Amino acid sequence: MCEEHQTALRAQPGRRAALGLLGASLATALGACSVPQPTVAASAETASAARPGPLLPPALIAGRLLNAGPAAPAALRRPGRKRIRHGFIPDFKLPPVQHGLAPVLTKIETKHPVVFLTIDDGITRTPEMVGLMTDYDYPASIFLARNFVQADPGFFKQFAAQGSLVENHTVSHNINMVSQMGYQKQLAEITGMQDYAQQHFGRRPTLFRPPGGAYSTAMRQAAAAAGIKAIVTWEAKSSAGHMDYQYGNALRPGDIVLMHFRPEFAADLAAFRGAQLAAGLEVVLLEDFLGVA
Repeated sequence: MCEEHQTALRAQPGRRAALGLLGASLATALGACSVPQPTVAASAETASAARPGPLLPPALIAGRLLNAGPAAPAALRRPGRKRIRHGFIPDFKLPPVQHGLAPVLTKIETKHPVVFLTIDDGITRTPEMVGLMTDYDYPASIFLARNFVQADPGFFKQFAAQGSLVENHTVSHNINMVSQMGYQKQLAEITGMQDYAQQHFGRRPTLFRPPGGAYSTAMRQAAAAAGIKAIVTWEAKSSAGHMDYQYGNALRPGDIVLMHFRPEFAADLAAFRGAQLAAGLEVVLLEDFLGVA
């Protein structure tokens, strides 16, 4: 064998090794490209899921908690989806019944960005009302008068199923009961609705709203004797498609807002929603915040 052939044969193992190393490197690179890499969105979602949520007291774990939603203009229309709920530890303590008198609440003094929706009477009843409250996912304190709702109590059970609570607005809704009725008749008006609510909605009301908002010492005594924890009035209301305020020109944290079951329910609810979102507040069930649910 010539010397050139021998040199070539000695060089072949080196070439084979180099080619083998090159192939291995290519295989490693191709394998690395085929492995799916985590995206930024997935990492953020994982990090968010790992963060613990707020600790809630027992009174706020009943599924009737709080709401937060986007402040987009489209939010004034029916959003068609539930809103994110948040929990707050209440920083307001309900005054107790003292000297036989139920306390009166017109506003809740709180530093939390919350607002309380209340809806009265029950004269007008339409499926749209149920649909709007479902879509907005608003819990509300519903103050009903027996004579207005006794023809169809089942209608209001739909709101109760959503997380709202039925409260006391008397039997007859006499807006002059403070001046026309003594203690015993006022007590009968309140206890009559207490019994009716217990029978048809499975819960005895803890809050009372006087028809028209007027109250007296005799009414506070009658409410306390009937087992009411507080008389609730308001400082803001949505009516005829716009908001009215006793103080200022916008909703404030802790405001109790009055609405009614009326033909303009959709417009009133839209006005409230616009004010609520503009103020950056979340709709909270008053009973949960007070611990009287």
